[in-house]
Amino acid sequence: MKQLIYRLTEPAETIPEERKIFSNHDLKGLILPLFLEQLLEVLVGVADTFMVSYAGEAAVSGVSLVNMFNTVFIFLFSALASGGAVVVSQYIGSRNRKNGNLSAGQLVMISAVFSAAAMILSLIFNRQLLRLLFGEVDQDVMTACVTYLRISAYSYPAIAVYNAGAAVCRSMGKTNVTMNISLVANGINIAGNAIGVFVFHAGVAGVAYPSLIARSFSAVVILIICFRQQEQVRLQWKNIFRWEGQMVKRILGIAVPNGIENGLFQLVKVGLSSITALFGTVQIAANGVAQSFWSVAALMGTALGLAFVTVIGQCMGAGDTEAADYYMRKLLRITVLASIVWNGLILLITPLVLRGYALSVEAAHLVVILVVIHNIFNALFYPFSGALANGLRAAGDVKFTMYVSIFSTIGCRVVFSILLGILLNMGVIGIALAMCLDWMIRALFFWVRFRSGKWKEFRVIG
Repeated sequence: MKQLIYRLTEPAETIPEERKIFSNHDLKGLILPLFLEQLLEVLVGVADTFMVSYAGEAAVSGVSLVNMFNTVFIFLFSALASGGAVVVSQYIGSRNRKNGNLSAGQLVMISAVFSAAAMILSLIFNRQLLRLLFGEVDQDVMTACVTYLRISAYSYPAIAVYNAGAAVCRSMGKTNVTMNISLVANGINIAGNAIGVFVFHAGVAGVAYPSLIARSFSAVVILIICFRQQEQVRLQWKNIFRWEGQMVKRILGIAVPNGIENGLFQLVKVGLSSITALFGTVQIAANGVAQSFWSVAALMGTALGLAFVTVIGQCMGAGDTEAADYYMRKLLRITVLASIVWNGLILLITPLVLRGYALSVEAAHLVVILVVIHNIFNALFYPFSGALANGLRAAGDVKFTMYVSIFSTIGCRVVFSILLGILLNMGVIGIALAMCLDWMIRALFFWVRFRSGKWKEFRVIG
């Protein structure tokens, strides 16, 4: 570990100043809005959960179950947008505006078609899909599920199109645009939920329609901005209403491995939730509360991981592998230091925040233990297992990251969750340790890959 940190902190000022594509001011302007946007989404999610609870237990159960279903599609839309972001970023780096515009248009087209198919599937087969996934639930819960899924399904195209537009903006470094849209959209969502639940007493529909409105607003605004954009790349109707097989192949070449990786992770996450249910009420409650702290603590690494795509993508598009190496190291230093500070802060305030929870002493103590385990490993290893992986993907090294992630998820997280959690009777602590071991394995593989320099040999845009 000492050698790894030494390597990371070696002086990286080895490329001439004129070849540095991003100044410190540019990086700050890129990273800060990304972090604030991610933080806002987590806080809004907490507020949504709080308000939904006032719509009744059936509504809470229905929303919770459908959100698990929705998450699969949302991750697929995100994977598609990430593939587009890499391609667009590389064309921006190569100053190829024509193909940059084409790739942006094709990304929106693919996203719209795929999400429309997902919407139609969910609208036609909603009850069958819900029964297949969750079995026979109480009638009032199933009614809530169907209502929420039908309304949610109408928002799939808006989610996918917004993600595509946001990917285009982030590829240009315009992260303040997505942050501002997110701020307004989440405000609409919260206000709409409050009105739907407390004023109209509309139950599940009262929280579903505001989300639909907020997502539609985001999609429309991001499209308007991308069409009016005059710098670097912009959307054009002629690039949306056409099929360019080679460009689609480039986008899917990044998106499909990323989608497989994220899809498997979500399936494993659901599977591990069923294991957690074996450990009793105290551990289930503690794990649920701890995960809310984990989601906030992980924000820093997630936000900075998005910055890797823009920066490394543009460097590789420009054919400047030295600059890509330089910024990979620089962003890693920033990510490690920021993650240590942020995870430490969350750890310090955890005991104070826990006082507001109606938990037993045993459960609260277990929450603190889980947060300590998560935050230490998240600060030290997630920058390498998560953010660095994004940098490798941005260079086009997607199959390697996919294979490592599949091996680590199944061979590490699943196997050791069963071994530590069930066989060694460590419960949720064992599952948390298995998660951390997963990060460590990925970090090792991705660091070795980065040091080998093989990621510099990939060419996404030819």
